[in-house]
Amino acid sequence: MRTERTQPAGHSLSSSNHLLKSICTRMQSLQVDSVQRWMEDLRHMTEVECMCVLQAKPIGVEEDSQQGELIVASGVGAGDHVARNNLQTLLRRALVVSTELGKMFQRLEKGRWQRVHSTAVRANCHVRSLVHEYSAARSTPPEMQKYEKSLLEKCMELTNITERCLHTDDEFFLKSMREAIHEILTDVSDSFSNMIDMALANEIRVLIKQIESSDSIHTIGSAISNLLSLTQDGPQLCSIIAKEGAVVALFKICRQDRFRDLYAHALRTVASICCVEEGINQLDKVDGILCLADILTDESSVEAARAEAAAVVAQITSPHHTSTQHLASFLESMHDIVTALIKLCESASCGEVFLLASAALANITFFDSMACEILLQLNAIQILLQACKDRQRVDTPYSKDQVVTILANLSVLEQCASEVLQEQGIERLLLLLGEKPSSTSPSEGAACERVQQKAAVTLARLSRDPDVAQTAIQLKAVPRLIELCRSPTERNNSDSVLVACLAALRRLAAGCPDSIEAADHQQLIKPRLVDSFLLCSNMEESFV
Repeated sequence: MRTERTQPAGHSLSSSNHLLKSICTRMQSLQVDSVQRWMEDLRHMTEVECMCVLQAKPIGVEEDSQQGELIVASGVGAGDHVARNNLQTLLRRALVVSTELGKMFQRLEKGRWQRVHSTAVRANCHVRSLVHEYSAARSTPPEMQKYEKSLLEKCMELTNITERCLHTDDEFFLKSMREAIHEILTDVSDSFSNMIDMALANEIRVLIKQIESSDSIHTIGSAISNLLSLTQDGPQLCSIIAKEGAVVALFKICRQDRFRDLYAHALRTVASICCVEEGINQLDKVDGILCLADILTDESSVEAARAEAAAVVAQITSPHHTSTQHLASFLESMHDIVTALIKLCESASCGEVFLLASAALANITFFDSMACEILLQLNAIQILLQACKDRQRVDTPYSKDQVVTILANLSVLEQCASEVLQEQGIERLLLLLGEKPSSTSPSEGAACERVQQKAAVTLARLSRDPDVAQTAIQLKAVPRLIELCRSPTERNNSDSVLVACLAALRRLAAGCPDSIEAADHQQLIKPRLVDSFLLCSNMEESFV
C-alpha cells in the first residue's frame, strides 16, 4: 500500500530537524484498522489467573517437545500462519514480552510483590510460547538455540524467585531479593533482545535469499514488501536489514531489465534502509549512486522509478547524516543527477513526485555550490517558480519548503537576482511570506514557519541588488515584514521567522531608508538586532 508523502528529506537554514526521518517514517506500508489490530493482538494476551493455573499444563504438546511445554494456539493453520504472518507475529510477540518486562521493572521498584510475581509468570509463558512458535515455524540457528535455552532458564528462575517473595514480610530479605530480581530481570531483558535480533536477522536472511535466488516477480515483490514493512519499525531494524545485505540485493534487482517493474518498490525500500549509516555504506560499496543516476537519466524509466530514485538521493544527501564519505562518489555523477532531478520537477505528474525531486535538489544545494551553478544554467528558477503556480505539483507547504530552500541557496549567486526579477519571483516570495497552515497539524505548522523564514532570508539576500530592493518595496514587502515582526500569530510565534524578517527589513532599509516610517525605524532598524528581537518577541499583539 502506498501512502502519501508529506515530509521530505530534512534541511533548514538553521539546522532544522525535518528530514524525512527518516524518508523512513514518511512511508507507512502496513495500515491496519484499529479494531482488526486489537483482535489480532488479543490472541497473544492472556489472563494472569488462567496462566497461573495452566503454567505447567500444556494446551497442546508436540511429540518431541518437553513435557510441560505451554503452547498458546494461534487460531490459524500452522502452514498458513507461517507463510503470511511469521514476521508480524514475531514482532507482536516481542512487543508483548517487552511490555510485560517493562511493567515488572516498575512494579519491582514499588515493591508490589504479588503483581511482580504474576507479571513474571505471564512473561515466562509468553517467552516460552514465542520460542515454541518460532521453532515450529523456522529451523532455529544453533547460536540462537543457546540464547533460547538460557532465556527460558532465566525466566523460570525469575518466576521461582518472585514466588518466594510472596511468603515473607521480612524487609531485609525483600530488599536483598529486590536487588537479585533486578539483576535477573536485566539479564532476561538483554537476552530476550539479543534473541529477537537474531530471529529477525534470520527472517531477513530468508527474505534476502528469496530476492537473490528467485526468478518470480511475484515472489521477489512479496519479499521486498516484507522488508519495507520491517523498515517501518525503527532504525534498529533498518541497521539489521542493512548488515544482512539487503541494499546489495535490492540494487542487483535494479540493475536487471527483466525486473524493471520492481525498480520503484526496491528503491523505496532502499530509501527507508538508508535512514541509517549502515545502509548508506552498503549503497556506496555497490556503486549505488551510479545505478541511481542511470535510472534517473533513463528516459524509458517510468516516473515512479525515477521518483523513488530521487527519494534515495534525498535520503543519502540529508544534512542529518554524520558520515559524508559517500558524497565523494556522488560528486562524480552530480551533474547528471541534478539535470535529471530538475527535469523531473518540470514534468512531475503529481505533488508527491515533485516533492521527492525537489527535496533531493534542496539537499544537494547545501553541500556543493557547483550544484547551484548547474541549476542556474538549467533554468531552475523559471521551472520552480512556474511549478509554484501549478497546484497539481506544488500543493502543500512541504513542497513550497523545498522550492524556497533551493531559491535561498541559489540567491547567494549574483546572477540569480536578475532571473528572479524576470520570472516575477519577488511576488512569489511575498506570497510565501503569507503561508499559513490549513490544519492544526504540528508538522504542517512547522513547514509553514520554514517557508516564511526561508522566504525572508531569500528576500534579504536578493535585496543586495538595488533593482530587487526597489521591486520589493513597490510590492509592499516592508508592511508585510513589519507585520510578521510585530504580530506573533502571523509568524506562528516563531523566533526564526522573526530574525529572518528583521534581517530582510534592515537590508531593505539600508538601500531605501525612506521606505520605513520613523516609529518602525526606531524600534526595528536603529537598535541592535538582538534588542529589536527581544522587543518583538515580548510584544503583545494589539487589537486596536
